[in-house]
Amino acid sequence: MSNIEIGTASWTDKTLIACGRFYPPDARTPEARLRYYATQFPVVEVDSSYYGMPTPGNAQLWADRTPEHFTFNVKAFRLFTGHQTSPAVLHKDLQQALGPDAPKVLYYKDTPAEIRDELWRRFIEALAPLREAGKLGAVHFQFAPWLLRNREGLAHVEHCVQKMPGHLLAAEFRNKSWFDGENTGRTLDFERRLGLVHTIVDGPQGVANCVPCIWEVTNPRLAIVRLHGRNRDTWNMKGLAASSSRFDYWYSQDELAALVPEVKAVAERAGKVQVLFNTNMEDQGQVNARLMARLLASTAGKTLGPRQGDGREG
Repeated sequence: MSNIEIGTASWTDKTLIACGRFYPPDARTPEARLRYYATQFPVVEVDSSYYGMPTPGNAQLWADRTPEHFTFNVKAFRLFTGHQTSPAVLHKDLQQALGPDAPKVLYYKDTPAEIRDELWRRFIEALAPLREAGKLGAVHFQFAPWLLRNREGLAHVEHCVQKMPGHLLAAEFRNKSWFDGENTGRTLDFERRLGLVHTIVDGPQGVANCVPCIWEVTNPRLAIVRLHGRNRDTWNMKGLAASSSRFDYWYSQDELAALVPEVKAVAERAGKVQVLFNTNMEDQGQVNARLMARLLASTAGKTLGPRQGDGREG
């Protein structure tokens, strides 16, 4: 289906580059790697913007190095999503404005309002080159696991929407309270009222900080399917050196094939569907994304060729 786009979360993960299987040998610079990635997939998720504020200069380079219809989804900065944030990742002038007695860890509600407002302004300014080039997709808010579906949690989500007028925002919740029983319908209605893109999450089940897979569309422009893998053993493991270890998972061909009818059904209700693999240990995401593209492109009566087992390419 022409309105389904497949891509991965990040194109710069250290283990992806180090494994040497996705990028050709001559793709040795950030520019060359992004240009190559954009020949393989039509969409990518910017992950670095979660850890530190993006810059207009980098966004302009991303726009310049990709084809006309390429799309960047950008993860919202971690302070905005309720995660603990070190002042050290803020701009130098904002660190100074916090003063010498600033806490070692910041949370949104405890950050001075004038600094929060300035961070929102700079974040929007940093995305402007992508937006002006027509390459900015959704701004992805992956909310903290402790953001509950209560008065405070609802108010914070609405606050984020108010801070980014004119932008397409996607919400991904990490606390099961958002989809407990009758809260499922209430949360979907809440997303529809705010114009939020509902993120359909595939991840480990049976853990408090992973929500069920809810195949619904809340904004007619876009639906996002985000695949985190199903590795329960590493999902909440402490002391991991990188997120790639947390999302270490190969989807099998059968697992992905089971998702195809659901993805196609969602594509009938949304202008566009993005299927994004957040399995980013080495080339897991890229290999599985290619396999998913083959599965979606296949038609009844046609075979997929030799079975791929866990999705690895030889």
